[in-house]
Amino acid sequence: MSQPVPSARDRARAAMIEDVIAVARRQLGRVGAAGLSVRSVTRELGISASAVYRYFSSRDHLLTALIVDAYERLGAFVIAADEAVPVEDVTRRWVTVWLAARDWGVAHPHEYALLYGTPVLGYAAPQDTVLPATRVVARLGAIVADAHRLGLRTDPPEAVDPPGAGLREDADRIRASLPRLGLDPAEVSAEDAIDVVRAWSELFGAISFELFGHFVGSIDHPAENLEALARARAAVLGLPGLPGAAASAGTVTV
Repeated sequence: MSQPVPSARDRARAAMIEDVIAVARRQLGRVGAAGLSVRSVTRELGISASAVYRYFSSRDHLLTALIVDAYERLGAFVIAADEAVPVEDVTRRWVTVWLAARDWGVAHPHEYALLYGTPVLGYAAPQDTVLPATRVVARLGAIVADAHRLGLRTDPPEAVDPPGAGLREDADRIRASLPRLGLDPAEVSAEDAIDVVRAWSELFGAISFELFGHFVGSIDHPAENLEALARARAAVLGLPGLPGAAASAGTVTV
């Protein structure tokens, strides 16, 4: 069945929203999220504020749109990098996702700061941002699920402690949310769920340390450091060993 053709009004609305987000994205680099306003965006666009308020009723509404847009573009970049690797090459896919997330953050530092930097005073992210925010961790979970499905898992190191009672409650909650991410809870154990979330925090913790200057005087080769972290977490998850360096994610347009 063919899709309905958008009306002229719908096309005009979509174009206006796209223009506003593009200008707001540029302004992030000049004034930061705290200095952003609907009026400053409309001044740059050369239109009246009233023409935009019907689409973005407040600064917070505009910030939410920027956050969702950035999460979606980060997720799309990571997924494109992953899909360029054969599905059965699970450990290379795992490392590639980590490096792709870093590539995107380095290329878009102001948007990365909006997602993972200092919270904007007085702004509370609504529920609309939650699902887009999970696209990277969902892709990590999908790789682990693929490894399980394809019989590619090895025994993880014995030194890894299993989750305690509290973390098992967290794992149950995480696993219950997997279907909405397109994942089968039967393919993600409680241990896997916790380890993937730990990987998620290690991934963005390392990127944040790099972009916000916390590695100054210590790590001068952050990409190599990130790959080492990715390989170490892959081993914890029982993914097979990976010889050589992972393919750069930079071949995908950022």
